[in-house]
Amino acid sequence: MPALDSSINVAVIGAGAMGSGIAQVAAQAGHTVYLHDQREGAAAAGRDNTAKILQRRVDKGKMDQQDVDAIVGRIQPVDKLSDIADAGLVIEAIIENLEIKQGLLGDLESLCSDQTILATNTSSISITALGAKMQKPERLVGMHFFNPAPLMALVEVVSGLATDGTVAETVHATALQWGKKPVHATSTPGFIVNRVARPFYAESLRLVQEQAADPATLDALMREAGNFRMGAFELTDLIGHDVNYAVTNSVFNAYYQDTRFLPSLIQQELVEAGRLGRKSGRGFYRYGEGDDRPAANTEAEQGGSIHKTVTVEGDLGPAKALVQRWQEAGLEIEERDGNGRIRFGEAVLVLTDGRMASERAAAEGIDNTIVFDLAFDFATTTRLAIAAADQASGQAIQDACALLQTAGIAVSRLADRPGLVIMRTVAMLANEAADAHLHGVATVADIDLAMKAGLNYPEGPLSWSDRLGAGCVFTVLTNLQNSYGEDRYRPALLLRKNHYANKGFYA
Repeated sequence: MPALDSSINVAVIGAGAMGSGIAQVAAQAGHTVYLHDQREGAAAAGRDNTAKILQRRVDKGKMDQQDVDAIVGRIQPVDKLSDIADAGLVIEAIIENLEIKQGLLGDLESLCSDQTILATNTSSISITALGAKMQKPERLVGMHFFNPAPLMALVEVVSGLATDGTVAETVHATALQWGKKPVHATSTPGFIVNRVARPFYAESLRLVQEQAADPATLDALMREAGNFRMGAFELTDLIGHDVNYAVTNSVFNAYYQDTRFLPSLIQQELVEAGRLGRKSGRGFYRYGEGDDRPAANTEAEQGGSIHKTVTVEGDLGPAKALVQRWQEAGLEIEERDGNGRIRFGEAVLVLTDGRMASERAAAEGIDNTIVFDLAFDFATTTRLAIAAADQASGQAIQDACALLQTAGIAVSRLADRPGLVIMRTVAMLANEAADAHLHGVATVADIDLAMKAGLNYPEGPLSWSDRLGAGCVFTVLTNLQNSYGEDRYRPALLLRKNHYANKGFYA
């Protein structure tokens, strides 16, 4: 279906930060935009705030004054809802309340023509439920922007049970024409992003609860090893723990309290204490004047090692790029057949497979087992997590640290917990993404695009899963489930199928 022509008027109901941002996006695409809010003066204030934001870009030489004047001039504050009657697309961005939104949609149906597309920017309410009381629910579609709307690329185009496919396609094409990266989704709790992203927060929160490491260390690993823009603790501090905890609870309850979405007791404590993050001055970190972020735990430099040979046994999988780094550092590489182990001095290093180091040491009869975590790119990573088996000697731990430090990698030692941090987080993200695809929420490509464009992930979780190799994520999840004895880590059916078929999501 073609996109809406720029000659078609657009209306945005709700002139808060999100509504004003959506109005700016539509105006930048050439549409005349009616901006309405029931609060007196709010629509004009929203337009004026947009003008101020754009003026700052002019002052920095990033926009022309003429363009800004044209964009702001196309945003027309209107006092009465009836003034938007000739709009071809109406986007509501009001309070997240089912009854209030249903009432507004009913009013819009009576005001606008039958050809007008009605869209909702809801982030959590069922599109099917919103359309249940409408005369023509087929004209209703979700158009979920991310905040701030002018800057964030993703738009989730969400179809309810009754949504007409041509309506969804028209909105998708329009969002694309507006310079966005739209994805199709069906109306299920959390849509794509708010559902698939839950493990990003949950696994780090659980590791802190298990005293695997402190927040600063886990955040550093997520950034420096995982290539995520922010770690879970700095991100939830930015979002606000009241907001993030509420979304987690909403998804948890919407899925009939499935343990995959279990909220964190630690986050609940922060909310109850009023430590909401940046906006309250304290969350996992302090944000007062003079408060510095704690440093990540980093193992002391071991100095020059007496060992000069690294023995590589078998295929190291995603970690094989480490070999070149050691060669470039002047170490000799001895290759043997084996099961993906690295021997250096007393240390025997293995990439985590979801088991604790102590469990793996006992199962494989190698006391000096040191597991290391996943990295987004082992060729460039600047930090890695390790965990040592309780059976390992102190010298083995020192040798493992020395080997990684020789490659220019800072080492953060975690307590011996299953899957460490990057591997278990990526595995759980891929698991939830696989389940969402299985249930028809979105295509594989749209799920990956949503996570990259909506949350700035370095790679989509399903693409990442494929890159790790068929069966890797399935094995990690199976071992996590065995370690914890919890349904939370059950592998998704598609991951299980792909494992036994030896294929990936993009095969």
